[in-house]
Amino acid sequence: MTQQDGPVVAAAPSAAPTLEDVAARAGVSRSTASRAINGGLRVSPDAQAAVDAAVAELGYTPNRAARTLVTRRTDAVALVIPEPDPHVLADPYFASTLQGLTAALGPTSIQLVLLIARRGPEAVRTERYLRNRNVDGAVVVSHHRGDRLAEVLASAGLPCVFVGRPVDGAHGLPYVDVDNRLGGRQATEHLLAAGCRRVATVAGPPDMAAGVDRLDGWADALRDAGVEPAGTVHGDFTTAGGAAATERLLREHPDVDGVFVASDLMAVGALRVLERAGRAVPDDVRVVGFDDLGVATSTEPPLTTVASPVVEMSRVAGELLLAQIAGEGAPEEPRIFGTRVVPRASA
Repeated sequence: MTQQDGPVVAAAPSAAPTLEDVAARAGVSRSTASRAINGGLRVSPDAQAAVDAAVAELGYTPNRAARTLVTRRTDAVALVIPEPDPHVLADPYFASTLQGLTAALGPTSIQLVLLIARRGPEAVRTERYLRNRNVDGAVVVSHHRGDRLAEVLASAGLPCVFVGRPVDGAHGLPYVDVDNRLGGRQATEHLLAAGCRRVATVAGPPDMAAGVDRLDGWADALRDAGVEPAGTVHGDFTTAGGAAATERLLREHPDVDGVFVASDLMAVGALRVLERAGRAVPDDVRVVGFDDLGVATSTEPPLTTVASPVVEMSRVAGELLLAQIAGEGAPEEPRIFGTRVVPRASA
């Protein structure tokens, strides 16, 4: 038998690479490496590339569970839409909002959670979810007077941005919006320039800022032109709501020769009702909508409308939210986008 020099000892496994190792390999500070790994906020392209290469070379894997305990970050943000499910699924406005917000989050590792905040008793679930900070922030779209979301977000101190001016002021919370009043004026001025003198409107919901502001723009244009309003009815920004409102409008004001409809979806319903009533568009009645998000080109005739940059607004809202999450604070002033009329055959 041969005598061994001593017991065989297995080689100790190499220690897992740390964040400090990644920073050293990339030639950046620890804080820059951390920001690059956790979303790329305020990191230059060169530094991001160096950190990405160091992560790959070292096989670094962030400990997400430990990070969440330390930073209280969830790496998720919510898109909150306080509307019924069928409305959300049918309205291209919400698809465009999702597109813009996804573009803002694309360079980061942050996930998007969709919260359809049903109104009434079920709203408590959404409020509880946000109060418990199950997400790092929220973008709220389609805010109605009486919704408690603004109050909940303000009291929870949760970073947030509203897409659309909150109709009740929303506790000074930040928002982005299109100049709805200007758009309503432009639509009405287009009808007047086309020769219309009995100009009515199918307005949006009076409990939403967009509905109020577009109605005010219509009234501004008529007043400045010295033309008497030909009638106002309200819809709910849906095709069915636009149809019902137009039927009521024709019963009460059969002599209209121009209609500003406060959303393209409602204008789809309005065009159908006018056709059934034997009112040719644009020969008998000219119609202008609002949004230009796709349906305007598929109507018969194609719809003249006011273009609203919803994708860009939502992208900016996402960027403002990310800045808040990174500790840069909320903007002091809202971001307001302009509008323009897109002429087509309906007017």
